[in-house]
Amino acid sequence: MFYAIPLDSRPTWRNPPWMTVLLILINMAVFWGPQRTEEAAQERAAAYYLQSPLPALEIPPFIAWLDDTGHKDAAKAHKLQKAGARQYLLRWMESETVFQKRLHAGLVVPQSAPQHAQWQEARAHYEALQPPPFTERWAQDYNADAPWRPITWLTATFLHGSTGHLLGNMVFLFLFGFSVELALGRGPYLAYYLLGGIGASLLAGWAYAGMGGYGLGASGAVSALMGMYAVLYRLRRVRFFYQLFFYFNYVTAPALLLLPAWMLNELLQHWLGGRGVAYMAHLGGLIAGAGLMALTMAVRRKPLEVPITPVRTDHQEDLDFQAHVARARQLAQGLKFEQALAQWRAAAQLRPQDRPTLEAWFSTAQLWPEGEDFHRAARRIFQLQAHDADTLAFQHTAFRTYLDKARPGARLQPDVMAHLARRFARAQQWGDAERLFKALHQTAPTHPLLGETLGLLVAAQWHAGQHERAAAWLPQLRTLAPDSPVLRTPGLAR
Repeated sequence: MFYAIPLDSRPTWRNPPWMTVLLILINMAVFWGPQRTEEAAQERAAAYYLQSPLPALEIPPFIAWLDDTGHKDAAKAHKLQKAGARQYLLRWMESETVFQKRLHAGLVVPQSAPQHAQWQEARAHYEALQPPPFTERWAQDYNADAPWRPITWLTATFLHGSTGHLLGNMVFLFLFGFSVELALGRGPYLAYYLLGGIGASLLAGWAYAGMGGYGLGASGAVSALMGMYAVLYRLRRVRFFYQLFFYFNYVTAPALLLLPAWMLNELLQHWLGGRGVAYMAHLGGLIAGAGLMALTMAVRRKPLEVPITPVRTDHQEDLDFQAHVARARQLAQGLKFEQALAQWRAAAQLRPQDRPTLEAWFSTAQLWPEGEDFHRAARRIFQLQAHDADTLAFQHTAFRTYLDKARPGARLQPDVMAHLARRFARAQQWGDAERLFKALHQTAPTHPLLGETLGLLVAAQWHAGQHERAAAWLPQLRTLAPDSPVLRTPGLAR
């Protein structure tokens, strides 16, 4: 898993990225409009199906058909049948177009069967409850006998499979779209977005042809924007956030370096990750977007204006910060610690990542462990972004002090627990890392980072030679994150 998100540019509302906002609104309207209406009708039809005679008449022949055709997931179907997962089997059965043709041709429950009339009546009622097809009609069809419908190369980019799928794509559409829109202008930007989506669909259609299923989602078009962004900024050094499996950090590097990194990631995910995500659509979008932007910059006489948020050097802010620090030290020398505390607080608001300031604020606030300043200073220390050993050691020392002195007790939010558990795992502070994970598991058992946090802890312990300690967490890791790549570490999983 690899993500890279630029941080240097921000949208300007003097010239708002209205086309990016419009594209986001269209995607949301399609999903929460006709797609959700269709989904609700399908759920009503499925509810009827499951209480009708149809499962007993159709699902066993479907599983037998999987066996007879040598389907690679036939064994899985038997397990689902034993588990009573009839709704999942229904969705699977409806996605197998060859079996559906046999079913509607009367070959599964033939006229000679005693239950044919009962099946025919129930099947007719079930199909009457089905809504007119919308998602399948406008999605890209990867089945071997799919009709030639070029319009779906474009329409599929406005469909989504779930709320998470939609929101994830819209976040990246905004992050990259506004920069490209401000550089190209609204008209060319819209044209390139649509062309990028078509390019993504073309490569996906070639890569997945005949493999069954449907392609949908804006991620191919968004990948085209990412390709445009990398070529637009070229060798300009851009600060961006990245995540590689369990490791994440900030780095400044030439924007163009992101393009091969993204492409390589999509290829690796395609080869290793299976069909759950259309990685070839992402790759097609990157290629199409990079090509369109490179061509534009080659033929355009006037260079494109790259939107860059200017770096502010606020001299007055520097003076204010220095004044607060000087005043705080002067007050502390005069033993006026409560007044010094207010000055350190003001300095920390101006420089929230300045470690010496936070350390002085925290140390002074210890005199009033029940006060709000002590809790606020601790939270600021826990949010420090630097990953060097000194910062990690400082955070760990502050954590131990905070737990010991805070009154009436420590106030640690689940996100802070997860963040600190990861940091302490990297610093090989196993006891406190495990303690934080247990507290997170107890207070927020459904936290989205719970499994990932435990995976990072286990990986850190294993690579540090703490094999028995890491192995002790394996049963819980398999429960919380059964697909964690840590479980595939050679020698770890037993």
